[in-house]
Amino acid sequence: MELVVAVAIAVGIAGIIVPVLPGTLLVLGAVLVWALEIGTSTAWAVFAACALLLVGGSIVKYLVPGRRLKASGVPNRTLVAGGVLAFVGFFVIPLVGMFIGFVLGVYAAERARVGGAQAWPSTMAALRAVGVSILIELVAAFLATVVWVVGVTAT
Repeated sequence: MELVVAVAIAVGIAGIIVPVLPGTLLVLGAVLVWALEIGTSTAWAVFAACALLLVGGSIVKYLVPGRRLKASGVPNRTLVAGGVLAFVGFFVIPLVGMFIGFVLGVYAAERARVGGAQAWPSTMAALRAVGVSILIELVAAFLATVVWVVGVTAT
């Protein structure tokens, strides 16, 4: 049972790094399945701790980069343009097209908004914010994984 849960957690973490799968939900779901199977109070405490870490990480991953983007002057519509082209890029060039599409979408939106000279610095600010967001979510998932491993050894 623990091996299946560990694989699901690993797939969830991979889904955070390559955002094709709902990584945080996979990690949380895997720990929930484990807690249901084990059924002890320790297992449920582990699940609660993991849920707090993952929900907290999901909240922080939007707050911190959002503040950085506002400080650098990148509007939300730029990120929407990047998201739309990332979606299109995913189907045009599977997997890597999502990243290429995001960068091109952000750059095109910023070029239209501020002109060529300022478009690249704005694009880099948006990419840094997305990177910070992924890093925050990844740290939360790793911490939840550590809590789960401690819980497995305790039960």
